[in-house]
Amino acid sequence: MQIDQSIKGARRVRNFSFLLGLILILVFLSACGKAGDTKTTTASAAPSTTSTGEVKRSVPTVLNYGYIGTNKLNFPTGAEGWGFYKGIIQEELKKYGITEVKLTGFPNGPDQSESLISGRLDLGSLGDTPAILARSTGAKTRLITQGATDSIAYLIGKKNGPKTIADLKGKTIAIQKGSFMHRYIAGLLKEQNITDVKLIHMLRPDGEAALARGEVDAMTNTGIPVLKQLDQGYTNLDDATKHPNLIGTSATVVSEEYLKKFPDFAKVWNDARLKALNDLLSKPEEYYKFAEQVTGNSAELIKKTAPIELIKKVNFTDDGIKLLEGTKKFLVDEKLSEKDFNLTDWILK
Repeated sequence: MQIDQSIKGARRVRNFSFLLGLILILVFLSACGKAGDTKTTTASAAPSTTSTGEVKRSVPTVLNYGYIGTNKLNFPTGAEGWGFYKGIIQEELKKYGITEVKLTGFPNGPDQSESLISGRLDLGSLGDTPAILARSTGAKTRLITQGATDSIAYLIGKKNGPKTIADLKGKTIAIQKGSFMHRYIAGLLKEQNITDVKLIHMLRPDGEAALARGEVDAMTNTGIPVLKQLDQGYTNLDDATKHPNLIGTSATVVSEEYLKKFPDFAKVWNDARLKALNDLLSKPEEYYKFAEQVTGNSAELIKKTAPIELIKKVNFTDDGIKLLEGTKKFLVDEKLSEKDFNLTDWILK
């Protein structure tokens, strides 16, 4: 009997130990499961949503922006340049997770378009013609701003050379292929019914040197360089002020790939740009001093060619879109553009 009681007691101990061990194992597995669940949830947490239920994607911390022109300060002019110079745009973008903006200057629009297409840039500001030409080749971009609608191209003749447009028959003109000045000269020659002219691609410094040496008979140019050439005795054969339909506009475009990551970027960018512009308008003389440093030209010349009054406060104007539509139609009709596209599908307001 005593032995039976001992056996029964031993059994009870074993059973209790077994149950205790089983409970401990279950507790351990449950803890592991919770830890695993926590880790999984953290790694694959669903993205947050906007008030309308749209899924928010993670915004890249670095924004790559391109502009036309190169200078030691590495800033463009205008509202964008002032905004970057003062840090206004950077501060606004930081609110959305963008902690760094990389600026890159380009000699012309086609070069900038190539960088945008390849993904090295997220957005850029350039002339309307190269932006349209890029879109016509299938570049996945959206137009978010027309910062200016008064881009004037000039046709400058060499010294002791042609005096009228008609004198250019059989002559050579240096142009920047794919630029708004290319669209201007092509439109001008068509209006004047001049076909026997040779157009050769040269960037502005090369064109000015070739014109000085007499290797070309004329060149297209714009802005302050034109004023300097006229002071040196070159001839202004024509300019876009005489042909309102040939005036160019600026274009800020962003890649569709970037918009997938930051769907609200167009509004954020334009709000930041407007804040910079309002600050610029309140400090005009300070802005012109900044522009002097960027361009290497006097404030007097800058005020003549790019006064702050020409900078648009709104993203788009009816006149600007009309010019854009005319430029696109001309490029398509003259087969300078690879294919047509719907302008309204391109503009992102």
